[in-house]
Amino acid sequence: MRYLNLTIVLFLFGCEDIIEKNCIDESSIDPNILCPEVWDPVVGCDEQIYSNSCEAEKNGVTFWTKADLD
Repeated sequence: MRYLNLTIVLFLFGCEDIIEKNCIDESSIDPNILCPEVWDPVVGCDEQIYSNSCEAEKNGVTFWTKADLD
């Protein structure tokens, strides 16, 4: 049973590393992109809040969800 628990823990940490590596596409980072100044917050896969999806894309974030800040 101990080995099963250890295997599960190692698997979960391995999956987390894959998600983190795929979260930011450094080749897509472009600080020169002009984004609208619209407050429509999103939470990136890097757990950062961006003012809108354009700002997230500008920073290379590959996926995000709408932020629920209520």
